[in-house]
Amino acid sequence: SYISRLLGKQDMEKAHQVASTAMFSSVLTSIIAAGIIYAMLTPVLTFMGATETIMPFAKKYAVIFIISTVFSAVNVTSGNLAVSQGASNISLTAMLTGAILNMVLDPNFIYPFHLGVEGAAIATLISQIVTLGIYIRFFAAGKTAIKIGMSYFKPSRETYSEMIKIGISTLLLQLFQSLSMSLISNTASHYGDEAVAAMGIVLRIVTIGANVVFGYMKGFQPMAGFNYGAKNYPRLLTAIKSCIKWTTGFCIIFTMIIFLFASPLLSLFSNDVRVLEIAVPALRANTIMFFTFGLQFTYSTLYLAMGKALVGGILNVCRQGILFIPVIMVLPTIWGMNGVIYSQAVADLLTTFVTIYFAFKIHNQLKQAI
Repeated sequence: SYISRLLGKQDMEKAHQVASTAMFSSVLTSIIAAGIIYAMLTPVLTFMGATETIMPFAKKYAVIFIISTVFSAVNVTSGNLAVSQGASNISLTAMLTGAILNMVLDPNFIYPFHLGVEGAAIATLISQIVTLGIYIRFFAAGKTAIKIGMSYFKPSRETYSEMIKIGISTLLLQLFQSLSMSLISNTASHYGDEAVAAMGIVLRIVTIGANVVFGYMKGFQPMAGFNYGAKNYPRLLTAIKSCIKWTTGFCIIFTMIIFLFASPLLSLFSNDVRVLEIAVPALRANTIMFFTFGLQFTYSTLYLAMGKALVGGILNVCRQGILFIPVIMVLPTIWGMNGVIYSQAVADLLTTFVTIYFAFKIHNQLKQAI
């Protein structure tokens, strides 16, 4: 967000400094975070819903996976830096390469090489390293709008303040997403391993749809930030309208596919009758309000791109934080397993009301500024 606004103002030197500070800071913090999680691995996995039978497999996977998260953090930073200057094709190439490589390596490491869950973790690690290689080649070529190097690494209170006030909402979003998934798994564990497996599959399928919208937001964010920084408000309003139209259209189509093909889709992940009995209604319930997902994140992204950290942060963490956590903690006590299944839909409904209020507010401000 900060870099996009700086590019809109044509402040290139500051953009180089912010990019370098972001990159080297992410390397350091990711190493620290990985070390902390490794030191607290058992309680972390327990909190995330690992039962006694699941724990041995979870530990085997997690030890290797934690190493890959260091590379993942650097890749996320690199991808954002590429997108902030409009080089979304590089981010797309890197992510697709890593994802496809992971899909190819996963089954081969798990089955022919008999590595089991450890094989899946190794596949992820290799994929993240290859993805990093693509980003290194891109930035080392020297043809980018922003440059990264130790000579530009000039951390200051102003730089960190601007990065943190916007970045904190993304951090909270990631933390709340992990927390919400942990709470769902933890709550579902009271109803048996089948319930944990069912909700895990459901969350992964829904995440596919969510990631498409997040991808669109990656493209919307630099455009919104650049035009806001350049005070081109008519073009910003056009971008907002386009973003809502395309993301909402996708969300409606995704929901229709889920409702029509829930059973065959879930059968690709499990043939267990008990798992499917829980997963089929849970998948449909989790996508009832999905048509509002694009609207929600268009405005949270917009506020953050404009540097309005407080409102952007609130909108960013409503769906799986501020509103979701109380819902998942209360609803299952009233409605049992159905409370777990419908908790996300209830949180989405409440988040939509909050989003609509702030949407009207920002549109009025932008129209007055024209």
